Amino acid sequence: MAVVSPQRTARPPSKARGRGVAAARPRRAGTGLAHPSGIVVLYSALEGTPADSVPLADRETIAVASDVARVLRENTDYAVQLLPAVSEVDRKLAPFPPRDWAVFNLFEGLDYRIGSDGITMDDEAPTALALETLGYRFTGADGRALALALNKASTKRILHDAGVPTPPWLVFDSVQQVTAEALRDLSFPLIVKPVAEDSSLAIDDKAVVINLDELLVRVALVTGEYHQPALVEAFIDGREINAAIWGNPPETLPLAEIDLSALGEPTRRIVSYAAKWEERTFEYAHTPAVCPALLPEELAHNIRATARCAWEQITHCRGYGRVDMRLQGETAYVLEVNPNPSIATDSGFARSARVAGLSFEQMILKILAFALEDNGVDHPSC
Repeated sequence: MAVVSPQRTARPPSKARGRGVAAARPRRAGTGLAHPSGIVVLYSALEGTPADSVPLADRETIAVASDVARVLRENTDYAVQLLPAVSEVDRKLAPFPPRDWAVFNLFEGLDYRIGSDGITMDDEAPTALALETLGYRFTGADGRALALALNKASTKRILHDAGVPTPPWLVFDSVQQVTAEALRDLSFPLIVKPVAEDSSLAIDDKAVVINLDELLVRVALVTGEYHQPALVEAFIDGREINAAIWGNPPETLPLAEIDLSALGEPTRRIVSYAAKWEERTFEYAHTPAVCPALLPEELAHNIRATARCAWEQITHCRGYGRVDMRLQGETAYVLEVNPNPSIATDSGFARSARVAGLSFEQMILKILAFALEDNGVDHPSC
């Protein structure tokens, strides 16, 4: 039976049973390194900042860090240290040497940070690269995958070159570049996104445009307010499917569909910022997720294969993630590959794990186990 749930309905965490998969500390195969004695739960937060002044996505990161620390304390023998940070992660980690500590990496950077050059700052990928350089074992994707996935255009180029279906696109650095001639290979409707943001930032009921005038307005908004190029992509009118994937070799958890049918005309059927985060909105209340998605088995098999191929191309099968797709006929078009997606108790990833039979606690322990196991397994090709 399918599980139908709101996009983000809060659920209290359940008590875990037993000590969990991360409790034992065997020697790590092939490395000579013992499993760590402690786990640092690293996350993005400004200490002392009032909760109501923190963006919604960043508030969730803080709550997830607390939940992860609780799970590790209740189900393992590790020492557990919560560590909020915005910058200077290497300095903050100095008391926790990498031979003795691993990192449960929830660091995403803070939304809306603009550098001195006026460009949106990406703190997530550099932090993962720093963890690698310092020699830590850590959960989730490596710095390369995070940097690549953040740039939607780079991701789409790699997917396209690998033969993975993805909607055609263009990138505009400024509104002056948007002309009828530049658009000759794209047809309206189009969806406009910041090229390097997540959490559906700048995605609202005007993100899909149907003519050149609307496109000019939207590109001006993205380049002006988000300080980065605008990705302009063919809008796929079809069902929205999410595939949660983890491990090496990759395992696909039960597929989920975001039911957008209540949003009216096709160009409004998108997973907007409001649908993800703003609990009092119509979009939030009327975009339930159905998991497992109700799909013919052959189509579901093809979707899983497409998702795994996309995942392999971007992450090289490290950690955990979610692939977002749109169906058009029998073709699953990959919109985004999301390494290190939200693992909150009410997130899409946790929902798929739950439908697969895993509690929240078991999911957290398995994510940690992936980081501590020998990663010498070759990933399959598409």
